[in-house]
Amino acid sequence: MEDMHQMKAPSNLITGEVRTKIRSMILASELRPGQRLIEDDLIQRLGVGRTPVREALLILQGEGFIARNRGWEVQGVDHLQVHAIFESRVAIEAETARLAARKITPDVCDALAALIDQMEPGGHLPRLALNRLNTEFHDLIVKAADNVVLAQFHERTQFYYWALRIPVMFSDEQLTATNAQHRELLAALRAHDEERAEHIARAHVETTMRIVEPALPR
Repeated sequence: MEDMHQMKAPSNLITGEVRTKIRSMILASELRPGQRLIEDDLIQRLGVGRTPVREALLILQGEGFIARNRGWEVQGVDHLQVHAIFESRVAIEAETARLAARKITPDVCDALAALIDQMEPGGHLPRLALNRLNTEFHDLIVKAADNVVLAQFHERTQFYYWALRIPVMFSDEQLTATNAQHRELLAALRAHDEERAEHIARAHVETTMRIVEPALPR
């Protein structure tokens, strides 16, 4: 029995890594809702065998990130769900920030500060790179909150948001405002001010909603 477990562990580890990489590409909008996922392309791109790719796709299907429709494709989201998605994000981001303020360490705060600097407008970063930095920023706060169930909810609402495919581009002024909120949130986290962190996180999502609303289908 011990030998069998030792043989399976590496395979399970690879599958988990492949699932994480594909999920990250979806959340960063490298893989878009409705986009076909070709096994051979993923095998070449990730440098792994066919089995872990297939197993990872099955896991992601169970998690709601991808679907089978004459082949694999990234799951889409109905635009009618947008308000429910933002309502969920407000609640989850606020609670996550509150818990993070209680538990966060100086090292994590320093890492957040570095990400904020990189997201400042004027550096002419592509939207995809900004998305990736923003995702990393909020993921660090989720990790600092140290709540597995809340992290799962956060991951799902994050996926739903990016899957909306809303045709909106943030102006430099809007990016400056949202990044200023990042700095305010970081200050609250450093001070371990749970109430303030919760309030800023809630306002941050509501600000994004106000920017996105004009682009929603009528």
